[in-house]
Amino acid sequence: MNVYESREMYLETILVLSRSSPSVRSVDVAAYMGYSKPSVSRAIGLLKKEGSISVDTNGYITLTPEGEAKAKTIYERHTLLSKLLMNLGVSEETAAEDACRIEHYISEETFDAIKRHVKKYGSKE
Repeated sequence: MNVYESREMYLETILVLSRSSPSVRSVDVAAYMGYSKPSVSRAIGLLKKEGSISVDTNGYITLTPEGEAKAKTIYERHTLLSKLLMNLGVSEETAAEDACRIEHYISEETFDAIKRHVKKYGSKE
């Protein structure tokens, strides 16, 4: 996993966790992603330094507007690609895994074309 993909995975995870809990801490991110606490701590430090997140004195993590925008973009890609793959007959587990890999590499142009296609032709939901 490259640095860019890793950054996106952390931002997406923080977004997902923040939707189900009023507070997100590094330990929550580590548990969700299955990563070690030191690895997550390092990544959180980098995300904070680049301005994608803020961390308060109690260790609670919040996405900045820039971080939230990026996280929402990645999450939208993940959910739409997962649904599309499942509609093609891929199992839910495999669709989620493949969407997770694709979401980081697909171009904006291609993703927009997929969104238009799904909007025009619908999906089996």
